[in-house]
Amino acid sequence: MQSGHKAEETTDQIADLGQGNDEVRVGDMIEALGRRGFGPLLFVPAMIELSPIGGIPGVPTVLALIIALIAVQIILGRSHFWLPDILERQTVSGKALSKAAGVLNPVAQRMDSWFGGRLPAMVGPWVQRLAAAAVIAHCATVPPLEIIPFASSVPMLSIALIGLAMMAGDGVLMLMALIWAVCALILAPYLLI
Repeated sequence: MQSGHKAEETTDQIADLGQGNDEVRVGDMIEALGRRGFGPLLFVPAMIELSPIGGIPGVPTVLALIIALIAVQIILGRSHFWLPDILERQTVSGKALSKAAGVLNPVAQRMDSWFGGRLPAMVGPWVQRLAAAAVIAHCATVPPLEIIPFASSVPMLSIALIGLAMMAGDGVLMLMALIWAVCALILAPYLLI
């Protein structure tokens, strides 16, 4: 599992995929991001859900399903990501994807300046598997939370932080992400009341 890749490089790559294309296949995004390890594969879908695209009914649940499949493969220790054809063929508007990447790029630049290389033991394979289990738990909360506009952003923020920690290879950020993950799981049932 690779780590240490910059968030800005990831958002730039997503913007490049969206530019000049009416639609972008999920499989094409996965192919482009998969070469960077599993961190971007968690980070990008979670960040897409945190953008205005996440307000479209059904999108958070589809993204949660994709993220859960990624997390299962992290737990299994796979080095390459596999996605079923039915999900690979799904498309996202290229214009919306570019726009979301453009909005996220300044955030990614700021994140890159803050994170990287601290407490490397906290981003090792076993911690990543533990984080992937937390990601799956968060994904399970997304469909019921989707009935409340943008409530699914709470677990998706946690998933984005875990993905960013994996990308940056930053153990301090991973520790903070796991603490937030526990808080978000405790908070999720209260959002439905």
